[in-house]
Amino acid sequence: MSIYAELATPAVIIDLDRMENNIARMAARLAECQIAHRPHIKSHKSIAIAARQLQAGATGITVAKLSEAEVFVEAGITSIMIAYAIVGADKLARFAALHRKAELIVTVDSLPAAEGLAGVGVETGKPVRAVVEIDGGLHRGGRQPGADALSFALAVNAMPGIEIVGIMGYFGTIYSNTDEQGFSEATRRESAIIGETADLFRQNGLSVEVVSTGSSPASIMCRHLDGITEVRAGNYIFFDASGVGMGLAKEEDCALRVVATVISTPLPGRATIDAGTKTMTSDKAHHREGFGIVIGHPAIAITGLNEEHGFLQFDPGTSPLNIGDRIEIIPNHSCVLPNLCDQVAGVRGGKLEEWISVDARGCNY
Repeated sequence: MSIYAELATPAVIIDLDRMENNIARMAARLAECQIAHRPHIKSHKSIAIAARQLQAGATGITVAKLSEAEVFVEAGITSIMIAYAIVGADKLARFAALHRKAELIVTVDSLPAAEGLAGVGVETGKPVRAVVEIDGGLHRGGRQPGADALSFALAVNAMPGIEIVGIMGYFGTIYSNTDEQGFSEATRRESAIIGETADLFRQNGLSVEVVSTGSSPASIMCRHLDGITEVRAGNYIFFDASGVGMGLAKEEDCALRVVATVISTPLPGRATIDAGTKTMTSDKAHHREGFGIVIGHPAIAITGLNEEHGFLQFDPGTSPLNIGDRIEIIPNHSCVLPNLCDQVAGVRGGKLEEWISVDARGCNY
């Protein structure tokens, strides 16, 4: 029988049992460590899914872009960290509108950005609450830990209209690890770096109400996060082929999948499916070759993608594929896929249960 025959392919699906289990396990893990969770919604961009995370105990959400915040504030979710630099008059005007009606925390790492935000605080009569971003090793933004972050924080805190309430960091280099020992050591280093800078803030009279860190790997290893008040895990809700490659998840933990149909078999051992980069992602996986995992067929490799096609290779003697066959794929990077869809299929027990709206699709500005 064809899998999910009621769905037109290519179809992005979320296995609700797996997703709910991932939410519950992370909530329990963090509660045991007495660390709050402010999950990053860029992984799903869905009001309905964020509601599930809040119901499980999340204290708020994290967004990347102002447009995401606008969608979620409109939906009534008002405790939001914007983990992205807000630069430019157009962005500041939009931020001011949100700031008037929501409890926002912003990240800052430059004086020009801080001056703009301070201006919003003065204009609205409501001080902007900001955390200083620390460069966690990727060098994509942030102040350097220690004295550089401290001197910057003191300068910003002296501005009218803005107040420093803590510190945050994203230590993305953690994804280079492949085993529990490596992840544990990386999490300890992350905790130590951000903790030492937080101590400097305290010693110099700055508020450190918020000490925010965490990728999904660090959040999973939260027993090593000493002195951290909250984490911002996002990908954990779905996992993906990268998580499997790093040893953070098993195939059965991966909640977001793609159902695709074999549409051509041009040569023995070669097949084409109807899912390409407009459905999946060309992102490479951490520590894995190819472009995803074909469930139940470990010997089938997804060797390439273009816009509308995926290319499979296999041993025709042991892994035959026929025109019309449906396969289920765990993508390399799950966070990319919801942003390609207006809605995704929520399935349970192999059957469609609900359609989940991707409310902030395209909100990347």
